[in-house]
Formats: sequence, structure tokens, C-alpha cells
Amino acid sequence: MNIVGLDSLVFGVDDLDASIRCLADYGLTCVERTPSGAVFEALDGTSAVVRHASDGGLAEAFAPSPNIRETIYGVADQATLEQIGAELGKDRPVTLGSDGVLRCKDDSGIPIGFRVTCRRPIDAPPVLINVPGMKPQRPVNQVAADPAMVCTPRSLSHVVFFVPDVAKAERFYTERLGFRVTDRFTNAGPFLRPAGTLEHHCLFLIQAPAHMFGLNHFTFHMADANELMLAGWRFQNKGWKGFWGPGRHIMGSNYFWYFNSPFGGAIEFDADMDLHDDTWVPRAVDANAETSQTFLFDYRPLWSPGGKDH
Repeated sequence: MNIVGLDSLVFGVDDLDASIRCLADYGLTCVERTPSGAVFEALDGTSAVVRHASDGGLAEAFAPSPNIRETIYGVADQATLEQIGAELGKDRPVTLGSDGVLRCKDDSGIPIGFRVTCRRPIDAPPVLINVPGMKPQRPVNQVAADPAMVCTPRSLSHVVFFVPDVAKAERFYTERLGFRVTDRFTNAGPFLRPAGTLEHHCLFLIQAPAHMFGLNHFTFHMADANELMLAGWRFQNKGWKGFWGPGRHIMGSNYFWYFNSPFGGAIEFDADMDLHDDTWVPRAVDANAETSQTFLFDYRPLWSPGGKDH
């Protein structure tokens, strides 16, 4: 099935104002603001939608709020949408909304949707770096360190869920929707990519007790490590508390920086994820400090190596 990745995440939250401020400070663009919530887009049109948890228009809650209320995947075309509807309609209610979203629940009870993808081409300048031994990419006298650089997330990257039965959840996505396992933390769960993308994962499932069921974290892609570091630095300076990063993962190779959020789980900055095709052989290791990251920094508000905290 030609599922290209995540199109939108819909949240039901307790503190609507803080959630809207969080997405704005993160760098997404607000394209809709009403008393009931807001829609924030990345450069390619993928989005985060935020509503108060009491909003009657949200999908039924599957876990205590605040939390994700719906995960919407983009598909390549109408034929794929119809294929998904026929497959999932074999054993569960499937509805097609007036918004073009085909809706149901996965085998864990998480509301999911599918639509012909909203993704649009990104009109953004290329990321240029100068590397010894390579022909220069960035022109002479063009500086790379710009304190005023605008850091706008480019695309919705991935979402991570705590689930009570990770094997059951994995089977649904692999057997019913054609996702492939790219790598696995043997003491946690699988990284999954749909057939319509080469990105390492758009979904990661983690085995957890039933009381933890729900969002672990979500993230959008930034352009590169430089943009991630600058965006994260600004985000931290606006009062959002980081707890892991900046660093670089091993599974997926993406740079990361995680922050607490009002969404019921963490929000992450992410950049430079690996691409894999069907010839890739998944790795399987326990999740620990040695297998989770190649390096890890710790944010400190210093102005120089010998400086003092502000």
C-alpha cells in the first residue's frame, strides 16, 4: 500500500493556550486559529492540529488527556485510499468523512485516518556545507552562522506510542497496511516505515503498561543539524524544558533534541534521518545508552567555555 507517511496529528489538550504557544515557538506556521483550537503547518503542508480535549468534534479519546486523538496518514492516490478501505473494512467499521479522510481504529484502539496526501513540494534553499576534500558548496564570503536565520520545520517526521501489546500493534501495521520493520529495540519495540517512503520510520511502538498507553513523542524534520541546534536553543530560551539532547540517534541516524510539552508526551526536533529500501536487513538490539545515541550534549546557558551560568 502506497502510504507516504504522516500527514497530520490531531491533539486533544487541557491547556489550549500553552499548546498553541508551544507549536508557534517550535516554528510551525499557524494557518487556522479559532476559539476551539488551531492548525499549524510545516513547509510541506503536513500539520499538527490542536483542540481542547472537551471538543465534541474530536475522535473518541483512547487514553487520558492531554493526548493524541487521531493520527492521519497520507497516501499516494485515490486507488490506495480505496485499497485501505477495502482491507480494513473486512473486520472493523470504516467511515469516509466529508473532509476526505478514511477513518477507523487500529488494533490497539488508536484512531487512525488516511487521505490522499496534502504534501506539497518544498520551495526552500538547499543546505550547503563546506567539507575538506570536497568541492566547496557554500560560496566564498557567504556565511553559514546567521543568528537571525528562520528555522521552520519542513515536514512531519514520526510519532511514537506506548502500547500495551506491542506484538499485536506491530502485526496490524505490517500485515494489514504493508509497513516494514526497519530496526527493533528488543526490549521496547519496532521502528516502522510504510511502503511509500524510504525514511527509516514514521512510527515507533514501545511496549508499556496499560496505564501508560498513549503518546510518547512526536517530531517534525528540520533542515539539518545546524537548524535543529538553533531552533532547539531558541525553544529552550523561550521556557520549554529540554530533557534529552541535543544528540544523534543510532537507529535512524537522526539528530534529536527532546522537550517536555503540553501534549501528553514529548516534542522533538529531528534532522537527517536514514533512508532504507526493501533490501535493508533490520537490526535488533536492546535499547540503552550505548545503542540509542552516538553522542549526547547537555544544554547549558553559558556564553563561553569558562563562563558562568546566567
